[in-house]
Amino acid sequence: MQEVLKLLEQDARMAPAEIATRLGLEVDRVEAIIAQAEASGILLGYSALVNWAATDSAKVYAFIAVEAIPEHGKGFDAIAEHIALFDEVHSAYLMSGTSDLQVVVEGDDFRDIARFVAEKLAPIPGVKTTATSFVLKTYKIEGRCLQERKAGGRLAVTP
Repeated sequence: MQEVLKLLEQDARMAPAEIATRLGLEVDRVEAIIAQAEASGILLGYSALVNWAATDSAKVYAFIAVEAIPEHGKGFDAIAEHIALFDEVHSAYLMSGTSDLQVVVEGDDFRDIARFVAEKLAPIPGVKTTATSFVLKTYKIEGRCLQERKAGGRLAVTP
């Protein structure tokens, strides 16, 4: 299953026949693996990776560090699950380090994100503090560099 998932992660549009050829499996076997991964919640969906900065409708992203008070018997799960339900939330993570949760938020402009923090996130019971950092420029998304390297360009190595 791991090999099939890795290929789909690289290219979600890859047909089961292509996956089968690459892995030396029967197409029926690949289709069964994909169906099992979908049914069990391992394979959550298929999507396109879009560089919004290269379009006319650029979006604004912010990373919000959230300090929260864990609920007895639930830890941070109840707060994180509540936050994750908002449409503005792109992703949410339980973190180690200085913040408890890291929330990635998407909006049309900076005001959208400020409004989200002030009106939806900060008032949630158990949220102690938030610290918002706006994305100014994106260099890499999901393992893909957005700027092309110059031909023959090498990474700098320092002693």
